[in-house]
Amino acid sequence: MSTDDEDRFRPKPGRIRSDTPRAGKTKSFLTQAKKIARQQRRTSPRVGFGAAALTPATPAGSHVVLSSGKGVKRGRGAVFVRTRNLGGGWHHRQPGARRVMVQQRYILNPGMGRKAQSHLRYIQRDGTSRDGERGQLYSRTEDRADGDAFLERGRDDRHQFRLIVSPEDGAELSDLTAYTRDLMGRMEADLGTGLDWVAVNHYNTGHPHVHVIVRGKDELRQDLVINGDYIVHGVRERASELATLELGHVREIEQSRKLTAEIDQDRFTRIDRAMTEEADGRFLDLRHEPGEPKRQFERTLRLRRLSKLGRMGLATEHAPGVWELNERLEPTLRELSERGDIIRTMQKSLAADGLERDPLTLRIHEGAPASSVTGRVLDKYLANELGDNLTVVVDGIDGHTHHIANVDPMQLEDARIGSVIEIGRAEATARTSDRTIATIAEDGIYRPSRHLEQAKFEGRVPGGDYEGYVDAHVRRLEALRRVGIGERVDAEQWRIPDDLVSRAAAYDAGRDRQASVRVLSAVDLERQIGSDGATWLDRRSEHHVEQGDATRARDGRVFYRRNLLATLREREVARVGVEIADRKALPFRAATEGETVSGKFTGTVRLLSGKFAIVEKGHEFTLLPWRPVIDRQLGREVMGVVQGGSVSWQLGRQRGINI
Repeated sequence: MSTDDEDRFRPKPGRIRSDTPRAGKTKSFLTQAKKIARQQRRTSPRVGFGAAALTPATPAGSHVVLSSGKGVKRGRGAVFVRTRNLGGGWHHRQPGARRVMVQQRYILNPGMGRKAQSHLRYIQRDGTSRDGERGQLYSRTEDRADGDAFLERGRDDRHQFRLIVSPEDGAELSDLTAYTRDLMGRMEADLGTGLDWVAVNHYNTGHPHVHVIVRGKDELRQDLVINGDYIVHGVRERASELATLELGHVREIEQSRKLTAEIDQDRFTRIDRAMTEEADGRFLDLRHEPGEPKRQFERTLRLRRLSKLGRMGLATEHAPGVWELNERLEPTLRELSERGDIIRTMQKSLAADGLERDPLTLRIHEGAPASSVTGRVLDKYLANELGDNLTVVVDGIDGHTHHIANVDPMQLEDARIGSVIEIGRAEATARTSDRTIATIAEDGIYRPSRHLEQAKFEGRVPGGDYEGYVDAHVRRLEALRRVGIGERVDAEQWRIPDDLVSRAAAYDAGRDRQASVRVLSAVDLERQIGSDGATWLDRRSEHHVEQGDATRARDGRVFYRRNLLATLREREVARVGVEIADRKALPFRAATEGETVSGKFTGTVRLLSGKFAIVEKGHEFTLLPWRPVIDRQLGREVMGVVQGGSVSWQLGRQRGINI
């Protein structure tokens, strides 16, 4: 560079930019607290719910499991969360704090529906109180709260919170009700609003716990939006504080005893969690013995636990003190724990009925069983105590005891303990859209353009959205194509199989694992004896002889009339039909074999011979054997053919195109 160049160079510094972060001056705690308070005042209570923020697409009545996440800043309780984060973290995680498990669920549009009533009824069921009686609902001010009034107040609420609070040392608490009221009082202070809640104490497990239901409205009747981290951590923080306040901090010897008891347990323990968090990849190096007694104890715990996991195939020792954890460690242990809980529940249900079964005969189903199960109901209860679906335990006639989870409570409404039921997968019913596609297709080819022309010609599409109507059928074909049913030739042609309707129905049935329940007898076996109806288990030999339905031979054997069950069924249907006719002021007419019956499906009636549908036509009505497939047709015209004591229902075949 020449001298002239050096003389011409003149630096021209510009404005200091803010692209790089500056360290800034350390703010005092008071300044930070004031900033947090200002942010909280600016927060809208209508924006999201922590990590479980809702979107317009969230379906009504659905469940949202709450979780924590970074950036969760809005909602009531945010000030408490930030104060804890700035003040050294959560106290319930510190050594010596009493452990409290808190489960939570956020329910959309709880309303006054049967599911909300069913949940409230089941958390108050028999056997949950300390003396084995029915659980008692209480609130902030009432020792005997009115559950129906609580649901009525929340009829129009957008959402509802459900909590299960389970102190590890709950059996040592002097008064679980007072503990719960103190907890809810602290929550009200943290959230800055009064809460409308009810609760029930449960003593039917090894750990006493409490179910709390909180309305989704604050004291100003605005939507109650709670910070996600407060629900996940704040409630547990307050619950732990109260338990620690009453029982004192956990002593080191007591903590050691609790941890030692976890070594041989078939569940994911605190020892497992600590090892998983500290493992390098999946490897643990415990070769070096620490000098501190506390660290020595922890090392001994881990080595003994690893030995147990090794026998279970969930850990491998590559060298003395060097272990590798199985990648399926946590899910496998959680599944084992859940299975163990289920087996204990089944054995308890059997014992309550004076029965005992070989554990090898126990069968556990998640959803509807692949093959129908017939048997006697031993127990039914909430599959998840925060949800609505039920679990039923059935002592089957196949020699097995079945545990069937996630059954719609409406399916079990008529089934009581002792009832005889048949439970299996829901029937494969064909969709109207599939029938329409099969009808429109020519020589196995479906053309959307032809479908559009016919739809416009008939003019029966609600709202006149013909393009959207045809697009819905195309989307259905695309979904079926992905599972191998049908083929897309091009944008204007779809090749469909001749059995499209039946294959599509079978696909829908296999995907939907909801159970279909048929109550064969709503009463227990003992009450069926002496009944005048066709019971599932008929042991009324003498009664049949007296009625002329059977004869007794000289050697004592009983010979029944041919088609006895059909005769008993017809006799009961005729008797009940006359009784209903008196109430309806309509004549009753019994359907005959092979007859095609049509009319308006107006309701059902439960008889000892089974459940029957009431079908009205003109100035008379008849009773026909009910099947789940017609439930959605209530109030509509139906048609069926009476065959062999059953009815072959013909649905969705009305003229016109529907979806």
